[in-house]
Amino acid sequence: MRSAAKSSSSTRKKGKRPTSQVAPYIASLPADSRREIKRLRAAIRSAAPGAVEGTSYGILAFRLDGRVVVYFAGWKAHTSLYPLTAGMRRAHGEELKGYTTSKGTIRFPLDRPLPTAFVKRLVKARVAEMRAKDK
Repeated sequence: MRSAAKSSSSTRKKGKRPTSQVAPYIASLPADSRREIKRLRAAIRSAAPGAVEGTSYGILAFRLDGRVVVYFAGWKAHTSLYPLTAGMRRAHGEELKGYTTSKGTIRFPLDRPLPTAFVKRLVKARVAEMRAKDK
């Protein structure tokens, strides 16, 4: 038992996040939410190749170069994508009008088809912001 705890803590120290919590998170969702979170997940993965999937703050996340690109979650009536940055709002303001947003979140209702092309544009904009900060 002691060695398992040691292994776990050394993994955390290196900044690696275990992905073992992804499948249980998805499995815990209601059927409609589970179906849509899988679509959202595929769109994010497509828009951010090389990003590593995991969990953070109890929800799903994709990291690129060790930093979170986006978080996403499934709920009873919607899926959510975080963060919705000021730059993303400026670039996609018109498209955002059809969705419920808050300061840093966009919600995609389960009773409408997931706008995968729009999700991909949002994720690509987020990746571009992160790369611009690196320069």
